[in-house]
Amino acid sequence: MTQFDDRERAFESKFAHDEEMKFRITARRNRLLGQWAARQMGLSEAEADAYSKDVVRSDFEEAGEHDVILKVLGDLTSAGVDCNEDKVREALRNKEIEARRQIIESTNL
Repeated sequence: MTQFDDRERAFESKFAHDEEMKFRITARRNRLLGQWAARQMGLSEAEADAYSKDVVRSDFEEAGEHDVILKVLGDLTSAGVDCNEDKVREALRNKEIEARRQIIESTNL
């Protein structure tokens, strides 16, 4: 085994770890956004849990976060909540910061 092979394996391992962290942060962010939206709509705890899981699943429809934003905005509008895309995007950014903090704290235990 050469140093080059060891280094290559280390880079591959770091890349895999970084990608896993991105996925976990995004999924947590979407769950937190779903919980936020559920509170805006006045859903019960059980309904909020189911709704936040739906928001996480909605992210698999298209690449990027636009599908999540459209789902949440559509659901809020349908529920009669006064909301716009900018407000949902702001909530998404805030939930990403919170998700990143939660994931980092949970991995540093």
